[in-house]
This record gives sequence, C-alpha cells and structure tokens, in this order.
Amino acid sequence: MRALTFAPGHKGTLELAEIDDPEPDEGELLVEGLALGVCGTDKELANGDYGWAPMGADRMVIGHESLGRVRTAPEGSGFAPGDLVVGVVRRPDPVPCGACARGQFDSCRNEGYTERGIKQLDGYGSELWTVEAEYAVKLDPDLSEVGVLMEPMSVLAKAWDQIERIGSRGWFEPRSVLVTGAGPIGLLAAMIGARRGLEVHVYDHNEHGPKPKLVADLGAAYHHESMAAATAAADPDIVIEATGAAALVFDAIGATGAYGITCLTGVSPAGRTMPVDPGGVNRRIVLENDVVFGTVNANLDHYADAARLLAEADRDWLRRLITRRVPLRRFKEAFRGEPDDVKVVIDLTGG
Repeated sequence: MRALTFAPGHKGTLELAEIDDPEPDEGELLVEGLALGVCGTDKELANGDYGWAPMGADRMVIGHESLGRVRTAPEGSGFAPGDLVVGVVRRPDPVPCGACARGQFDSCRNEGYTERGIKQLDGYGSELWTVEAEYAVKLDPDLSEVGVLMEPMSVLAKAWDQIERIGSRGWFEPRSVLVTGAGPIGLLAAMIGARRGLEVHVYDHNEHGPKPKLVADLGAAYHHESMAAATAAADPDIVIEATGAAALVFDAIGATGAYGITCLTGVSPAGRTMPVDPGGVNRRIVLENDVVFGTVNANLDHYADAARLLAEADRDWLRRLITRRVPLRRFKEAFRGEPDDVKVVIDLTGG
C-alpha cells in the first residue's frame, strides 16, 4: 500500500512510499483511509522540527487528522464493515500517571504518552491503517465529506469544556467571545460559540477570501483592521487565541473584561523576543480575577462531544472549511500554503 512516511528530525524526508499492508492485532479494526487533514503540526514534522519514530525504526507514517471506513472489525467491538470512523491521536502512558489512569491522557503529567503520526506510533497517512477499537470513534455516515474535521473539532470540544469548568468557579453568564485567527481551529471555535448563543467576533488579517463569508454565515462579526478594533467591538468575556502569534497572545490576555477567560490553542515558536510588561500583565490578571489557560489534544469524552457537534452542524458550512483536496500522489501541494487556504485535505483514495 502507499503511505506518507518521514524520518523524524530530518527536513525534506517526507515521501510517498510503498509499505506492507497492516495486519490488525486482536481487538483492532482494519480501516481503509479516506482522507487526511494537514495542519501546522504536520508541516513542522515534515520540516524536521520534532517527531519521534517508533521504537527501533528510523521512519514513521505521518498524519493525525484521520478519516476512514472500516474494512474488518472484531466481533463484539461495536463496529462493522462500512462504518465511518476516525482514530484517536493520543495513547496513555503504559505505566499511567494519575491522569492517564483516569482516561485523561490528554493531560498526561509525565510525558510518557504516545501519539499517532507524531510520537512513537505510525500515523493515519496511509491507504490502510489499523486502530484499537477502544480508540476509534464512529461518525454519522452523512459526514463522509467533512468527518476529517473531527480531530480539530475534538480540540475545540475540550477547550469549551474547560472554559465552562473554569467559569463555574463563580457566577458565569458570558455574553461575548472573541476568536483570534480564522483557520480551522478558530472557525470551529466560532461555530461552537455561535451555537451556544454568544455574540461572536473573529479577528484575522485576511481581508478577502473565504474567511469573512464563513464568519458572516455564522451570524458573527469579522474584523481585519486591528486587534485593538476587534477587542473594542467585542468587549469579550472569553477570548480563544488560535494563531500562536506571540504579539496576539499577549493582546488576547489583555482583551477580556473582569472575570475573563483566555484560552490559548495556538503554539508559538520559541526563541523570539518582544517587549512585555510582566508586571502589567500580572496586575491585570490578579485584579480582574482573570484566567489564562492552554489546551492541547483531547480524550475520548471530547471525541464523543466532537462527533455530536459535527453531526449537528451545518454540512454545507463545514464543507466550505475544506478549501483544497489534494490527491495522495500530489501530497507535496498540501504542505505548501496558498492565500485562500482554510483547511487542506489529502485524498487517500484513488490517484
């Protein structure tokens, strides 16, 4: 079968290779790969920035945003041939920390976890893949065109769950949310905010292209002039930062009113410097009872929530998030950004 493999830590090694078809172990599904989402993490892996190959291997299959159709399933697994599924990314530490032992492997305390396509486990970027039945999530069969958005949706399901948990420390009736960045994470965050009945504002630097219309069709306000203007218009109770741009991170932290919550989902590159007034940041957070938290990955509960959110969402709107579909043989095009990109997907079927 064909698979996208790379040598972790080595730039320019991503290639389309012929490898052996996988043989499912006991309790595993054999899945025909349909689509693979490409995100910033995949580009960093392909650039050699990080990544860890499986034990004893020099290369690994890339890909953590999966979508596939079950070919074979163990009896009693709850799955059947033809089911539409995604594979969960993370696995708990085999000698679990307290969080992993309680199913919260997304919050592993000792970094002993593994991740499909990222850390010590082959990913989902192949024409066939296997997955343990307990780490597969069944999707509504009508989601075959957009189910590849499941992994980023799970990240947002977790983010909103944590926002609610943090808010519940006291009286919490948020009115407005500001989302920075109109990529897949930002737009899905905005979609969930709109479904919750909040006044939604999205800030992104793109003045043209599909993003303003996608935001408008949520009934939300789109801002491109400046973060200051977006903040003034939104007066947000919640900010979800989805760019990782260092300057925007600090702007986001200062954007909320009293008792505000800022959720950081974007990962900033290290090694860059910028002037910051740490005393001013501290003073604002303390005197306004603000909370700033980071979130990454998702556990099985979040995946279940994400499957529900996808099933309930407007299909046409979700389809428009996927702005490019690239055939597997032309995979390199998916790793090159284009001005109007929102979500780029590799088609694992056919050519």
